[in-house]
Amino acid sequence: LVREGGVNVGAVFGGDPGAGSFDEPGRRRSPQQAGYRQRDRKAKLEIKGLHAFYGASHVLFGVDLEVGAGETVALVGRNGAGKTTTLQCAMGMGPIKKTGSVKVDGVETIGMGAHRVARLGVGLVPEGRRVFKDLTVEENLQVAAGSAARAGSGGGGGARESGWPLERVYEVFPLLAGVKRSKGAWLSGGEQQVLAIARALVRGPQLLLLDEPSEGLAPRVVQTLAEQLASIQRTGLAMLLAEQHLGLVGELASRAYALDRGTIRDEGPTAQLLGDPRSSA
Repeated sequence: LVREGGVNVGAVFGGDPGAGSFDEPGRRRSPQQAGYRQRDRKAKLEIKGLHAFYGASHVLFGVDLEVGAGETVALVGRNGAGKTTTLQCAMGMGPIKKTGSVKVDGVETIGMGAHRVARLGVGLVPEGRRVFKDLTVEENLQVAAGSAARAGSGGGGGARESGWPLERVYEVFPLLAGVKRSKGAWLSGGEQQVLAIARALVRGPQLLLLDEPSEGLAPRVVQTLAEQLASIQRTGLAMLLAEQHLGLVGELASRAYALDRGTIRDEGPTAQLLGDPRSSA
């Protein structure tokens, strides 16, 4: 996929990174040059000039991105592009050395641990789901809810909305209501992914970071997942979606950033940046 005058998105997903066209080699165009104007909105997440290092390895190079309140934004790119590292930096996870700025609701989080970032209303759905396989669905949710309650009573993180009660979780995710007494190990990949998302929601985030939620799922299950995530969108929750499945990106995200080798190569409205993503899913 090549957007007129822009980056070769196909190259970002595994072709020659030098293919396609830039206004100048290696230089990303501004949003205005990319042919769109960002809406006047309050930023829920604002990342500027983010560099990240694993030991001596420099893995992110001046990443800039923004997620507005109630907005779903995608971060697309092939494996190893730096999507997971970007989300980990946004969540305050380590061991990563970071420079630059990561703000949540205007609060600088560089130097904060993940527990403090979570108290600001940020939730993470990690790659690989990581549900407790020896616990039932309901026990997985109760563990997350209890952890959120203890974190809230500990203070020091700022006030935020309370988490989702189990009744609301089962209303939004009826799939889980039918298997709530099943252990995590007994669930299908799609059910585990929905549980991982619900587990993050019981903590009451205002910004949800999703790392490759479609990974390993059959196309039919991905469509079900898209419907579940769309129902979350309608609650007004902001989301940053790191994803390779362009069909899912096209259904959910209003804007997208193309990440390659730790650098944002292009950005814009999803339809304009990716063309018709369903054709490449």
